[in-house]
Amino acid sequence: MKSQTDLFGSAVGDGQQSLFGEGENRMQPPVQKFTPDPDDVRQELLTLLARARAAQSMPWPEQEARMWQIVFPQMANWLPQEEAEQLRFEFAQEIARLKAA
Repeated sequence: MKSQTDLFGSAVGDGQQSLFGEGENRMQPPVQKFTPDPDDVRQELLTLLARARAAQSMPWPEQEARMWQIVFPQMANWLPQEEAEQLRFEFAQEIARLKAA
């Protein structure tokens, strides 16, 4: 059986390495390990909550307000459970108040 060659004349065979890696996990994205500092998360959430509390009407454009309604509860997951639940509750209350305004 004649060996195959690529366009550059190099032998193509079992020894050729894949561009995408080897094995079962070759299509998996690389694992990124990042743990945010809870103090930084807390400060960001408290800043957002203070802005909502101080506002008479929605302080963000509609699309950004929708984004914060999704992101705020997710960011709170980096805090202790009781604190996260309290902040989520308070933020939801402020959003409801601002929507009614």
